[in-house]
Formats: sequence, structure tokens, C-alpha cells
Amino acid sequence: MSTSVFIGGTAGLGRFMAQRHADRGNTVIIAGRDAARAEAVAKEMGADVTGIAVDLARPSTIAGSLAAIERVDHLVVTGAFQKPNTLQDFNIDEAVTAVTTKLVGYTEAIRALRDRFSPEASVVVFGGLAKERPYPGSTVITTFNSAVTGLIKTLAVELAPHRINALHPALVGNSPRWEGTDLGHMVAKTPIGRLITMDEVADATDFLLRNGAMNGHDLYVDGGVLAH
Repeated sequence: MSTSVFIGGTAGLGRFMAQRHADRGNTVIIAGRDAARAEAVAKEMGADVTGIAVDLARPSTIAGSLAAIERVDHLVVTGAFQKPNTLQDFNIDEAVTAVTTKLVGYTEAIRALRDRFSPEASVVVFGGLAKERPYPGSTVITTFNSAVTGLIKTLAVELAPHRINALHPALVGNSPRWEGTDLGHMVAKTPIGRLITMDEVADATDFLLRNGAMNGHDLYVDGGVLAH
């Protein structure tokens, strides 16, 4: 039985993907900032799901938070702090939290778990399409998602023979984050005539986790937005 760890797995895409792994019979560990929420969500997801607290914005606490995990076959890191932050109204504290979460936090989580990777273990970290398509307020988001590319390239060397890849989704139309929001302007920019779905992002994540030739790559799941 495989053990799948989802850091950022208590809500949204992370929870959706973790549920998929749980439904397959995997042992699943989900992590979020709040211990009570993580435990409650895990209970809802199934008997083989455990919820723990991990705060990517406090890197010095990460190793201790992950200490009880005994084995890792799949590691997916989706956690992020993504508040809009423009140059004109630059919020330094929020910028530091965002960059620390995405870059220092991701790196430390991978480092802390590395000694428990199974021989075939692999890692997928999440960026986003703002890496290539900035928008008003994405000053910090675009910056740290661009840096994810550099992170996976260096870690592909340092983690060898284990693999790491990054997935960069466009706006996910059926994500709970966008429920009740008019997204027609984004549909118009997507050549497939609709927004991508959580199922499609989960499928792409599974591909990166299992395909032994994929290493150090950025995978864009965007419905053709970058070609538009």
C-alpha cells in the first residue's frame, strides 16, 4: 500500500487530489496550518487518512511537524499564501509570508521528508499560470511561481534518483475557491471553450507522480491559454 502526503491537502485542489488517493486505498496524510481542521477533514475523508498541522510559513517548525510520517511514496505540495499584492500598495509582511511559504517552506518540507522516501517516491509541487501571465496584483504571486521552476531544477539534481516536477494550472473552473464567481472573461481566453477542471489537474498530477521519465519539468495545465 502506498503512502501519499498532501501538504495543503485540507481544502480545494489539495483535498480533491488527496481524496482520490484515499479512494484508491492508499494511506493518505493531509497537512494544513490548523491541526483541528486537518483532523476533522481527515475524518471526513476516510479511515486511512490522517490530518496533521504543518505551517509552511514557519520553516523552522516543519521538520518537527512531519516527524511522525514513516514513509513517503507520493508527495504533493500545494499550500500557498496568495493574497494580491501590487507594487504601489506593497505589503512587505504579506510578501515575506508568501515567498517563505512557497520557496523556503516547500524546500524544507521536501528536505525533512527525504530520508523517508521509498525507492520509487516522487514529488509534485504547485506553481500557477501567473508565472507566464501576470495580472494586476500578481507581483509576488508571479515572482514566486516563476521561482518554482528554478527550485525543481536544482532539486531534481539534489534529490536524485528521486524525481520532482512542477504543475502550473490555469484557473480551475470548478474549484470551491471560485464558486459563485462570474468567470466568463476567462472562458473567453481559453481555446477549449471552457475552464479546466479539478479532475484534469488531478490526472496531470498523477501522471507526474507515476511517469519515471518526468523529472525537473514544468507542466502547464491550461486548456491552451498560453497559446491564445
